[in-house]
Amino acid sequence: MKKVCLFMILVCLNAASFLVSAESQTCPADLGGKCSDSDDWQGEFFPGIPQIKYEGPASKNPLAYRWYNAEEEVLGKKMKDWFRFSVAFWHTFRGTGGDPFGAATKYWPWEDGTNSVSMAKRRMRANFEFLKKLGVDWWCFHDRDIAPDGNTLEESNKNLDEVIELAKELQKGSKIRPLWGTAQLFLHPRYMHGGATSSEVGVYAYAAAQVKKAMEVTHYLGGENYVFWGGREGYQTLLNTDMERELDHMARFFESAVAYKKKIGFNGTLLIEPKPQEPTKHQYDWDAATAANFLRKYGLINEFKLNIECNHATLSGHTCHHELETARINGLLGNIDANTGDAQTGWDTDQFLTDVGEATMVMMSVIKNGGIAPGGFNFDAKLRRESTDVEDLFIAHISGMDTVARGLRNAAKILEEGRLSELVGKRYSSWDSELGKQIEEGKADFEYLEKKAKEFGEPKVPSAKQELAEMIFQSAM
Repeated sequence: MKKVCLFMILVCLNAASFLVSAESQTCPADLGGKCSDSDDWQGEFFPGIPQIKYEGPASKNPLAYRWYNAEEEVLGKKMKDWFRFSVAFWHTFRGTGGDPFGAATKYWPWEDGTNSVSMAKRRMRANFEFLKKLGVDWWCFHDRDIAPDGNTLEESNKNLDEVIELAKELQKGSKIRPLWGTAQLFLHPRYMHGGATSSEVGVYAYAAAQVKKAMEVTHYLGGENYVFWGGREGYQTLLNTDMERELDHMARFFESAVAYKKKIGFNGTLLIEPKPQEPTKHQYDWDAATAANFLRKYGLINEFKLNIECNHATLSGHTCHHELETARINGLLGNIDANTGDAQTGWDTDQFLTDVGEATMVMMSVIKNGGIAPGGFNFDAKLRRESTDVEDLFIAHISGMDTVARGLRNAAKILEEGRLSELVGKRYSSWDSELGKQIEEGKADFEYLEKKAKEFGEPKVPSAKQELAEMIFQSAM
């Protein structure tokens, strides 16, 4: 029974964020209690919420930034350019708070209880107001989050086009653009065996058509990246799976995506988002190293980068810092889904990142990478089930943005002080010797090294000074 319950939790937790409650919901706040299906309704979605501004660390205002100052320069670059913050449409505007054990808890004032095109347009208007009040220029979406699925592919595309045209109109006069778009290839029953790795060729073709359209609309809106998250690209058991064939098929799928990107003139970065499992038992892009190996094997290493999600890192048994460094040293760090998980749970809880220490290590990698543009920091995070006020949407994003901004300040302080870099440099100082350089340049074979070992005798092994390194790190918090 416990195994069955755990399985249901793993399968349903993510899906719950993408479902629309069928229960009756309240009318839009500005309509005097009269619901409207009008496509061009333009009431204020967040009355009483001001433009969020920077007030400094001493501020007690929950609707103000304390650490994130968009125009402030850190290490020669404005904060807004280090981060390129993005709002995740699916969690912010489609999350209901429902879980396997309870119904939806969030009934936003603008919702009418439907998944109609009119309602989709209303949500898009809410999205743009939210972005403007938050002072954020970027947002991310799945195709089926922003427009309802139709009975046919043609109908689904038509629905999507209607909403995209509204988004295009709302963009005018602003800098707001998608950081990235993607296709939702995991919720519909047709994708129960995967999309690119499905055992059914018809599903593969349908997935390709859906990605084609999603890539087109991302390009049309001026999006700078396109993401592939393969939540069902994996297996539940190898007993009924031809893993080699599925991996080959996934590679062909990605090859086709690269070709189509070039054909339509989309210059954005293609990103793969690693995740070890959930909803599948094993996902093929388990972690950054696995994804990098896949890309090298199939000759795609120069066509893709990685979108590292911190919660996915912990699910794979790593820290977010580890995954970022693995991506960085392989030249693959392209974007960050800024969130975190709960150490006491075994699934993807998608919480807002509020750990300043973790944020500091994240920013150490970003600084070493010289930034992550044209990628950015997407808040792939959702309110807790019990957080049900509209202002909670703002508070959560403000908290996440302030945490990462504080991490940037700390990381800059650590790098400018130089104590940690000096400790690391001293630890590896023997490699700056003539022998060390010969080894690193590939000029020392085993015979030569044996000769040197005899000359040196038993080597002296110094302390790694881990506690000192941790002390230096913590002193910057």
